[in-house]
Amino acid sequence: MYEGVVQNLIDELGRLPGVGPKGAQRIAFHLLNADPADVLRLADALREVKDKVRFCRICGNVAEDTECRICRDVRRDRAVICVVEESKDVIAVEKTREFRGTYHVLGGAISPIEGVGPEDLRIRELMQRLADGEVTELILATDPNLEGEATATYLARLVKPMNLKVTRLASGLPVGGDLEYADEVTLGRAFEGRRLLDV
Repeated sequence: MYEGVVQNLIDELGRLPGVGPKGAQRIAFHLLNADPADVLRLADALREVKDKVRFCRICGNVAEDTECRICRDVRRDRAVICVVEESKDVIAVEKTREFRGTYHVLGGAISPIEGVGPEDLRIRELMQRLADGEVTELILATDPNLEGEATATYLARLVKPMNLKVTRLASGLPVGGDLEYADEVTLGRAFEGRRLLDV
């Protein structure tokens, strides 16, 4: 549609997750109209993140060193590992300020449709972490969708011989939601996970 470098920019922006053709075009023209110093700062930030950020050798979370800040934190409970699909899930759990253990980032979920099997995830590394017997509980915090459920079931079966306490995050109705808008699966999960109300 456009010529040369402008179209190249739109094409590259369109490859980003969640950015469609119109969004890519809007961002491209925003960058064209922006102050050159702002655009250079963005370019520097992109270059710097690719140069400096790596994955933690222990848990697989993003880090600027060989280990992430959570794995370096001696106050964390090493007996509990929360297994998540992506690094962004670590941030979501950390925002709750409820969890004081460590994490293990799988790097995705089992998805035969997308050609992702257990061997494509960081499951071998998880098993190595569990081998020393220090871990007593494994929290499976994969997404509550088909792929996340398959991954959680696979991991639960895999670690069963280790006699670990294996838990799954509760799922169900969101706070502030209405029953009439809940789908059958969500409502079913809410009934399965119901708890005693102490009054």
